[in-house]
Amino acid sequence: MKVLILSDDGFEDLELMVPYYRFKEEGFQVDIASKKRGKIEGKHDYKLEANKSYEEINPDDYDMLFLPGGKAPAKVRKSDEALSIAKHFIEKEKPVAAICHGPQILISAGVVRNRHMTCWPEVAKELKEAGAIYEDKDVIVDGNLVTSRMPDDLPAFTTEVLKKAKAGAAV
Repeated sequence: MKVLILSDDGFEDLELMVPYYRFKEEGFQVDIASKKRGKIEGKHDYKLEANKSYEEINPDDYDMLFLPGGKAPAKVRKSDEALSIAKHFIEKEKPVAAICHGPQILISAGVVRNRHMTCWPEVAKELKEAGAIYEDKDVIVDGNLVTSRMPDDLPAFTTEVLKKAKAGAAV
């Protein structure tokens, strides 16, 4: 199983690091892509290595997409390459997981219409305006898409994300 994470500086540390290390514990290969290779820094000063740039990514090489929240999605959603990657995963019905502000990337990719989703409360209006069916729950699973609201939801979110990842790996 190969997991792709799209992020940038300003990510919510727990929302990226908890799933990242859980993926690693499960033996999955995990790549972090950003606008350029190198260290990216979270809101609380934790750093991780973006070992790929968006331009280097062939989405066909990955089984799952993960979109952490924080301030990073506001930067990621400005990249046409990142939006194309996100759209590819949704269109190919590969597992996609997004937490907090992560759904903003999916909004900008134009792939949320009629999808049951949740997100950080301040993003809910934008999600609804883009045509999603918003629900204020700790985790929502809609087909290949898993969404969640905030770091407090990580136990439920990570459980569902790993279920999707393992189901995708079995196919």
